[in-house]
Amino acid sequence: MRHSIGVMIAAALFLGVAAPAETQDLGGTLKKVRETGVITIGHRDSSIPLSYLDDKLQPVGFSIELCKHVVEAVKAKLALPNLTVKYNPVTSATRLPLVANGTVDIECGSTANMTSRQTQVGFSYTFFVPQFKWITRTNNDVKSADDLRGKTVAVTAGTNTALFVNKLNNEGKLGMAIMQGKDHAESFLLVETGRAGAWMEDDILIAGFRANAKNPADFKLLDNSYPSDPYALMIRKDDEQFKSLVDETLAALMRSGEFEKLYTQWFERPIPPRAINIQLPMSDALKRAVKEPNDKPNS
Repeated sequence: MRHSIGVMIAAALFLGVAAPAETQDLGGTLKKVRETGVITIGHRDSSIPLSYLDDKLQPVGFSIELCKHVVEAVKAKLALPNLTVKYNPVTSATRLPLVANGTVDIECGSTANMTSRQTQVGFSYTFFVPQFKWITRTNNDVKSADDLRGKTVAVTAGTNTALFVNKLNNEGKLGMAIMQGKDHAESFLLVETGRAGAWMEDDILIAGFRANAKNPADFKLLDNSYPSDPYALMIRKDDEQFKSLVDETLAALMRSGEFEKLYTQWFERPIPPRAINIQLPMSDALKRAVKEPNDKPNS
C-alpha cells in the first residue's frame, strides 16, 4: 500500500509540479542527477529513529523513508526509472560541507534548519520539531539542570546543541566543563561510562538512545527543556528546482495522510533492529507544521 501511495505521489509530481525533463531546462541537483544517473543521500549512523543503521548496516529511519519518496519523485521528474541511489554517511561536523560541495545531494538525518546555516545550504519544509533535553544516569545526584553546575557535560561536535550549551554555560556562569563527542553515539557513551554527568541533545535523539540502551532504566531525562530548531531535509543553497520538488513531495505526503502513517511507524511502534518503541506521539508543533507546511527556522 505504501509503495502504491509513493507511486501516486511521484506520478502527481510528474504531471504537475514536475514537467517532463526534456521540456524544461534543468539546473543544480536535478541537472547533476540527470547527467550522472546517480543521486546521493547523506545519512546518519545513529540518529534513532530518524536516520541510522540497522543490523545489516543499511540506512533506515523516518528521514530515510521521506527521502525514498523524494527519490521516486526525482525518477518521475527525470524519466529515470533505474536511477541509482547511493548512500553516503555524514556526521554533525561533515554534513554541511558534503552537501555544499556536491558530494551529497540531499541529507536525510536530524539536521536543524537555522538561519546561520542558510548561508551555506538550503532546507526543505519542516518534518520534525524537537526540544533540547538533558539525559543523565539514574544513579547520580543530578535531579535538574541546576545540579550540573561545575560538572562535566557532553555535547556533539558541530550541532546547534553545542552552541546552545556553550551559551547556557557562559550566560548562566555555570562553570561546566564541556566535552565533545564526534557523533551522538560517542556523546551518549560519555554519559554511559560516567565521563560526563549529562548530555544535551534534541529530545527525540536522546529518547532513541535511552530506548536502545542495554538497560534503559539506567538513564533518565531531566524535566528541564529548551526550544530547539525544526528539522528539515538539507539540500544545496539556491537550488530552487530541487527544493520545489522536495517540498512538494513532503507536502503531498502530509496532505495524503502518509506522513502521519510514517510518523506512527517510526515513533510509536517497534522499530528495527531491536524492536524498541520510542513512544513519542506527534507534538502540537509538528501537527501545525503538517497542516501548514513551511521552511521557517527558529533561530
